[in-house]
Amino acid sequence: MNKTTMLLNDSDFISALQGLQSFVIETGADLDMAFDWVCDQAEINSFAGDLDAFSCFYDVYMDAAE
Repeated sequence: MNKTTMLLNDSDFISALQGLQSFVIETGADLDMAFDWVCDQAEINSFAGDLDAFSCFYDVYMDAAE
């Protein structure tokens, strides 16, 4: 599968988003650190160009960072 497309259907990306809140709460990660962690967990270089995936990531991050 091409990991630059359809990330919202990618189980590794979804799994990373599911663990993101705990990661942010436990580490106090800023947005950049959280972005890098999701990339690492999902084994992708970036998802900044995927607006839907980034929007979901940002929503999860903001919920955790509040």
